[in-house]
Amino acid sequence: MPNEMSSTTGTMPGGAGSPAIAPVTQGAMLQALPAAGPRKLRRILSLDDFEIAARRHLPRPIFGFIAGAAETNATWRDNREAFGDYGFLPRGLVDTSKRSQATELFGRLYAAPFGIPPMGIAAIAAYRADLVLARAAARCNIPFILSGSSLIRLEDVIRENPHAWFQAYLPGDDARILGLVDRVAAAGFKTLVVTIDVPVSANRENNIRNGFTTPLKPGLRLAWDGLIRPNWLVNTWVRTLLQHGMPHFENSYATRGAPILSRDVARDFGMRDHLNWRHLDLIRKRWHGKLALKGVMNREDARIARESGVDGVLVSNHGGRQLDGTVSPLRILPEIADLAGPMTVMFDSGVRRGTDVLKALALGARFVFVGRPFLFAASIAGDAGVEHAAGILSQEISRDMALLGIDRLDHMKKELLMQIRRA
Repeated sequence: MPNEMSSTTGTMPGGAGSPAIAPVTQGAMLQALPAAGPRKLRRILSLDDFEIAARRHLPRPIFGFIAGAAETNATWRDNREAFGDYGFLPRGLVDTSKRSQATELFGRLYAAPFGIPPMGIAAIAAYRADLVLARAAARCNIPFILSGSSLIRLEDVIRENPHAWFQAYLPGDDARILGLVDRVAAAGFKTLVVTIDVPVSANRENNIRNGFTTPLKPGLRLAWDGLIRPNWLVNTWVRTLLQHGMPHFENSYATRGAPILSRDVARDFGMRDHLNWRHLDLIRKRWHGKLALKGVMNREDARIARESGVDGVLVSNHGGRQLDGTVSPLRILPEIADLAGPMTVMFDSGVRRGTDVLKALALGARFVFVGRPFLFAASIAGDAGVEHAAGILSQEISRDMALLGIDRLDHMKKELLMQIRRA
């Protein structure tokens, strides 16, 4: 750890069986690789490297499900290209020896300005992946958001990480909404994230081409893809079946949902196109913790959210996985930040480098979430992989801050950017 740390208040206990978390420190920088880390991680130098390794490890349908987007992938491409529209204007002769990337979010001080967003059915990519992500996030002291379409009970996840958030895909049905909200509150979650950009399932043609379906359909192609990836087959799929039985959608509603191999999966995710602002008012009255909306891509939605008492918005296009042709969140981020008022503005979609994080912060985000690389990291190396990914990104941010001439993240302003291509 860097020697310029100065201690501050706050500790986070680990989950069951986890080591205690070190005190939060202002100058904290996550370690990219423990001295005795797995050998397979020693060639992983960037977040993109995890995707290359995961392509070799995961069956083609599962890798394609995680890596893919919707239709022509136009939105997925724009998520990356938008960062290239901005260049840096660094300052020189600035003492950055005491730089810190510690960031406060919803009353808690985190070690870095990034976290792990919700990722559905993650446990088909890595054994008990949601627990892996939750534990690693706790140890690294970064936020973790559990997906409502996860395959592990939310009550089990909150025991591993008492500061985890919960994300819900909600139907437009009062009884089901309130039942789930009450269950989440009873489990001990303090932050609820409602996703608003999935009224229907997207047109993910790549899933069909790769042989991935929801529900999963056993067949010769799927069996062959598993057999030629024996590490995944034995250590993820077979291990799960032997120790926990067939995975179910555990957190869609107040009660257990359908198994992942089931004709009822589509029905389990129905009625989302009925969800509207009236339901948000219902949730706000029932939920007494922090409330955030994920998938906000329009100024008007941000304005209504602010007036509805929402605590934060996550500017996101679902990583390009919903409406193809939607612009990168980076392009609308400054406008939403300008009208957010007291709401906390967060960001995801397309982040792969420390420089991406800093550009998003300069354009108005308070916090940034990074998805696919963390799930790929979990798939190839479990807890150690996720911690390694967090360390890589943290070290990049620290290095980039020094090169930019800033010692605190709130010094990362628009004035340090220049638009170099037409948006």
